Amino acid sequence: MLAHPTLENLHALGLHGLAKGFKELEHKAEARGLDHAEWLGLLLEYELTLRRQKQFETRARAARLRHAASVEDVNYQSPRGLDRALFLKLAACDWIAERRNLLVTGASGLGKSWLACALGHKACREGFSVLYRRAPRLFAELATARGEGRLPRMLATLERTRLLIIDDWGMEKLQENQYRDFLEILDDRQGTGATLLTSQFPIKLWHDTIGNPTVADAILDRLIHNVHRIELKGESMRTRCGK
Repeated sequence: MLAHPTLENLHALGLHGLAKGFKELEHKAEARGLDHAEWLGLLLEYELTLRRQKQFETRARAARLRHAASVEDVNYQSPRGLDRALFLKLAACDWIAERRNLLVTGASGLGKSWLACALGHKACREGFSVLYRRAPRLFAELATARGEGRLPRMLATLERTRLLIIDDWGMEKLQENQYRDFLEILDDRQGTGATLLTSQFPIKLWHDTIGNPTVADAILDRLIHNVHRIELKGESMRTRCGK
């Protein structure tokens, strides 16, 4: 049984943050001198904070990020060519709001996936919907969706996502259905969302990965238009601490 009927009413209305604030302020001596408007303002802050946290947690679960990474923990000291000023600018998430793309390239072990997940985590904090997929998993899911008649629904979900992260792009040469699906995804997302790709291979080799020259031109045109780039260089960081 709750100690105060007001708490029962607040919880019954789903105002759990407000109830938490009411309970805490009731036991703070400094709160006794507040007027009604100040009390209400503080209680609303509790409610907003709790709701924002729950919304963030929901977005983070839906994103299914590969790493528990955050932009505050990025290691700028490692010699891999990461531009601190550029990355901090990207961490502000304006490029997502502006529906621009980001390409992160570099050899294995330089932290591409970790950096992508850190940006994805920050995007969730900023209120953007995020979806992370490794390229092989994404194409497998698209194939399954086509076989089950769910492809239009899956494409619609990808179109609505504000930040789509595709990791490990270019590991295998694409089949016809795969490169056509990918082109359709990029077409749908033009003007609606931002796309972040990571790849071990430089962009100049992506034509070979796509296979069809005409489709490759169309895909690269959509990816490279209005794009930011991070090109990492150096030795693998897998044996070092931090990312």
